Amino acid sequence: MSSKIPRKIYRCKKLISLTLLILAMVLTTLALPGYAAKSDQALFWAIQKDGQAAGYLLGTIHSEDPRVLDFSEDFIARLSSNDVFAMEMVPDLPTLARLTEYMHYPPGQNLESVIGTERYNKLDSALSGYKLPPQFLSKMKPWAAMMTLSTPPPETGFFMDLSLSLRASGSGLKVVGLETLEQQLSFLENMPMPMQLSLLDQAIAEFGGVRAAHDEMVDAYLRNNLPELQALSDEQLKAVGEEAGRYFMASGIHARNFRMFESLLHQIENKRVFIAVGALHLPGEKGLINLLRLKGFKLLPLDPPFAVTAEYPSR
Repeated sequence: MSSKIPRKIYRCKKLISLTLLILAMVLTTLALPGYAAKSDQALFWAIQKDGQAAGYLLGTIHSEDPRVLDFSEDFIARLSSNDVFAMEMVPDLPTLARLTEYMHYPPGQNLESVIGTERYNKLDSALSGYKLPPQFLSKMKPWAAMMTLSTPPPETGFFMDLSLSLRASGSGLKVVGLETLEQQLSFLENMPMPMQLSLLDQAIAEFGGVRAAHDEMVDAYLRNNLPELQALSDEQLKAVGEEAGRYFMASGIHARNFRMFESLLHQIENKRVFIAVGALHLPGEKGLINLLRLKGFKLLPLDPPFAVTAEYPSR
């Protein structure tokens, strides 16, 4: 399959970068505490049911880093052998347009009036390197501004999950989402405003370290080390505070795991399905690895999907 980005998607790459990439990256860098099963450290798994191949499960990292886009030929062959490609949410143009609407206040309301002039000016300064479209910030909701500032400024918009979905579609797989946009956004939309403001203040204070934290996560990911990713995410979760941490865990991780799993069961009953979701949806008692096992599926760890070379060394 050609690696070129379809023209319509390329024209919307900034929209993709500033919305879906941001949303997915932050949602899946929150940890599931207590994960310690060393045997489950792999990120890529073959799925079997009653001795028959049922598909694959890949924990992704929502990143533009070229190293996580450099897939091996063996991995591409495995991807192409399935009937369905299941991801968290399909990044098509109508969905992205609706996502932008959700991120913004309706006419007559603006961000500065909600968060105050002093906080707004600090946020405006922190986001100066993100090249937001004119008037984009003034209409954003606090949770959307916090999410934006919690990831590095995007460069290409061609992140791992998008690359995989394009390859899958080009190989004839049906691409489906395991969540609707409304389901994925519900816990952000319903987050109490004091919590949104507290998290926004934290994002403003720590935005200078976002790139380093992201790079550290990518390096751990390329080492095929889910427990290491877990430990790094534990640090991030502690930083948001106990109340916010509980909220994120209950509504942003556990509820989403169960919802995606229920959607997945409808797909995998009689089709071979390649599942690609954020890596930290995999581990723990309420993670997808364990949920699949409880339904009688057997999971076999596989080698990482990348052809990492000296061209893309660890940092």
